[in-house]
Amino acid sequence: MHPRLTAMDPASAPHHTDPANAVHPTLREPVNQVDPRARTLWRLPPLIFGIPATIAAIAVAVVAPEARAVATSATVVLALLTAFYATVVPLWRYRFHRWEVSDDAVYSQTGWFVRHRVIIPIARIQVVDTEAGPLEQLLGLAKLTVTTASSAGTIHIAGLDAELARTTASDLTIRTQAFTDDAT
Repeated sequence: MHPRLTAMDPASAPHHTDPANAVHPTLREPVNQVDPRARTLWRLPPLIFGIPATIAAIAVAVVAPEARAVATSATVVLALLTAFYATVVPLWRYRFHRWEVSDDAVYSQTGWFVRHRVIIPIARIQVVDTEAGPLEQLLGLAKLTVTTASSAGTIHIAGLDAELARTTASDLTIRTQAFTDDAT
């Protein structure tokens, strides 16, 4: 299931040079969830670091009797934290990480305890790019970054299907070229 992306012919795109005619996007929850494979992406780092650390704590408990109590406690804590961050956190993040590209803006929501919502009007976008590290490449995912001239004007949308991220970046780049005024 691909999220709703509004395609627009750049020639027919509105030129928001008149403030009276400008559309004012509202701060709301974006409609699209990230790709379901993002849950796997968010599970891997805790497993990659947590399992070896737990094994090391077990080894210390076995070979160092004088540190057995501390190492056993560390083993339990590490195992519980690894299990929590590999199971609960990815599900919770997936529930709340959302994004959307509308006719007039890019919306993003991140966070699991504290929600962070950002709107970037299309006219304010300066740079759009994608990035995929080794784990993202393995899972066919990418991160879309939309940047404005403002220091606070960057959206990172992690966990998108790689092809969808590339298509969205291309679409946004074309659409921003339709704005001829300096929106910075």
